[in-house]
Amino acid sequence: MRRTRWTLWTSVFGLLLLGLTACASQTGQTAGEAAKNAAGYVDITVDELASMMENKDFVLVNVHIPYEGEIPNTDLFIPFNEIANNLDKLPDKNARIVLYCRSGRMSTIAAEKLVSLGYTNVYELDGGFNAWQASGRELLFKQSGS
Repeated sequence: MRRTRWTLWTSVFGLLLLGLTACASQTGQTAGEAAKNAAGYVDITVDELASMMENKDFVLVNVHIPYEGEIPNTDLFIPFNEIANNLDKLPDKNARIVLYCRSGRMSTIAAEKLVSLGYTNVYELDGGFNAWQASGRELLFKQSGS
C-alpha cells in the first residue's frame, strides 16, 4: 500500500513538473529577456525605464512631433514618421533602442516600423512622457529640442 501511494505521488509530481516546464518553454524567453508583444517589440512602464536608466545601455529616442519636452538622457530626436529615413542615426539592428513620445501613439508607430525593418531589440514606453511626468519624474523643456 505504501509503495502504491509513493508511486502515485511520484507520478503526480512528475506530471506537474512536466506541465510547468512545458508552459515555461512556450514563452520562448530566456532568463533576462523581455517579453515582446504581438508586434515584435517590448512595452515598458515608466518604472521599468527608470530602472533601466540606472545602468543605461540603450539609445533613448524621442519620436514626438512637435517638440514638447524630453526625458533626461535622451540621445536622439527623430520624428516618428521619419524613423525609416533616419536609420543611419540609429545603432545596429540588434542594439537596444527605447522609443517614447508624449502619450505612446507615435512611439508605437515608430516601434512597429523599426521591427518591420528588422530591428530586434526595440522597446516602447507605455504612456510616453506624460506617464513619466505623472509619476513625479523630471521632464525637460529645451527650446531647440537639443
